[in-house]
Amino acid sequence: MTPTDDLIERYSTPVPRYTSYPTAPHFHPGVTSTVYAGWLKRLPANATISLYLHIPYCDRLCWFCGCHTKHTLRYEPIADYLLALYAEIDWVSAQLEGRGIVTAIHLGGGSPTLLTPEDLLALKARLAERFTIAANAEISIEIDPNDLNDGRYDAMAEFGLTRASIGVQDFDPRVQKAINRLQSFEQTREVVEAMRSRGVRSVNLDLLYGLPFQTEAGLSRTIAAALSLDPDRAALFGYAHVPWMKTHQKMIPEDALPNKFERFAQATLAAGLLVEGGLEPIGFDHFARPEDSLAVAARTGKLKRNFQGYTDDAADALIGLGASSIGQMPQGYVQNITATGEYSRAVLADGVAIARGFVLTPDDRLRAHAIATLLCRFALSPRDLSGFGATGKALMEEARTLALTDTDGLVRMEGDSFTVTDAGRPFVRTIAAQFDTYLAAGAARHSLAV
Repeated sequence: MTPTDDLIERYSTPVPRYTSYPTAPHFHPGVTSTVYAGWLKRLPANATISLYLHIPYCDRLCWFCGCHTKHTLRYEPIADYLLALYAEIDWVSAQLEGRGIVTAIHLGGGSPTLLTPEDLLALKARLAERFTIAANAEISIEIDPNDLNDGRYDAMAEFGLTRASIGVQDFDPRVQKAINRLQSFEQTREVVEAMRSRGVRSVNLDLLYGLPFQTEAGLSRTIAAALSLDPDRAALFGYAHVPWMKTHQKMIPEDALPNKFERFAQATLAAGLLVEGGLEPIGFDHFARPEDSLAVAARTGKLKRNFQGYTDDAADALIGLGASSIGQMPQGYVQNITATGEYSRAVLADGVAIARGFVLTPDDRLRAHAIATLLCRFALSPRDLSGFGATGKALMEEARTLALTDTDGLVRMEGDSFTVTDAGRPFVRTIAAQFDTYLAAGAARHSLAV
C-alpha cells in the first residue's frame, strides 16, 4: 500500500530520532561532574562498558553535516585536543578504579581518520592502560575516504578495528558538489578493499536521501554502486536540514532540496533496492546481511538503540569521551561541553567537562523502554512492560486507545499487542512521539520524520 499525500503531509512531521529518551534538548545543567563521578563509582565491577570517543575535527566542512565538528587545515589543534582527551580518559578511569569491562569502542567525528597513525595507536595504548578491554571487543571507526593512506589503514588494523563505517552519502557528482563532499566511487571501493585485506570483517556504508539535486534515478545508481561493494550493513538516513542549528547548511540551496513527498519516494525506493540487494531491514533506517550480528539481534529481539542509532551493543553503560560526547549510565544521561576550546580548558583543569545531563524518573524509564521497543520491533506488548507494574499497564492502555482511535491504518491491536502496520512503519518515529510527554513542552526544532 502506497501512502497517500495526505498521510505523508500529516505524519512526515518534525520529530526526534529518539536515540535517547528524554531527548538531548531536555538535558539540563543540574547533572554536574560530581553527579557523574558518583554514577561511575557505582558501576558494578563486572559491568560492561561501551566507549564513544569524539574526534570533532575535519579538514573539510561537509555542508550537509549535522554533527558537532570543527574545520582545521593544521594538525596542531588536533594534537592539543588529544591531550585533553587523554586527561578525560584518566579522570574517568580514576572514578572507575578498575571496575568494568569494555566490550565496544567507537571513534566518531568529525573525521577520526585525520589522526596520524602514531596518535591513533597512542590513543589505543592509553585506553588499554586505563580500561580492561575485552579480547572480543567490537571496535568501529567512522571513515572519510579522503583522509586515508597505507599508514592509516595499517594503524586502524593494529588498533583492532572490527567494523569500518564509511560515509558515502551519494555518488552523484552534482549532489556531492552541492554538499561539498567530493568522493568518487573508486575512492570508496579502495577503502573497502583495503579494510578487508587487513582483516576487518564488517563494512558499513552510510547513505543519505533528501539531498539537494538528488533524484530517484540518481539515488538508484548510488544504491546499485553501494551494493556492488557488498556491504555487511548500510544506514539510510534522511538528510536533516537544520540551518538554524548548523549555519554551514545555509550553503546548501534550499530550492534544490526535494520536498517531503519526493523525500518519501526516495526513502521508499532506496529501502526497496537495499532489500532487493540482499540486506534485511533493521528498524526504520538500517539494513544488514542476514548473517550480520545486527540482523541476528533484530530477529532474536535483542536489537538496541543508542546515540549511534540501531546497535547490538548491550553494554550496561555508554561512556562518552571528548567534546559534546553523550554518555548513558543506568541513572541517566550526561553530556560534555560542546565547544572544543572550552572542553579542553575544562578537562585540563579538572579532568572533566560536564555541561548537562538528565536523571531518569521511573516514568522516563518506562517510556524510554516503550519507545525503543517500538522503534526496534514495531510492536509493544504487555510482556514488554511487565517489569514496570501498574504504570506499564497504564501505558499499554494509552497504546490501546491510540490503536482503537486510529483511522489511518497505521497502528492496530493484534491480540494484546500494539502493532505498527506496514503502512505505519515509515512513520514509526511520529507514532513513537505519541508516548513522549516532553515533546509538546519543548522548544527544540527537529528534522522531518521521513
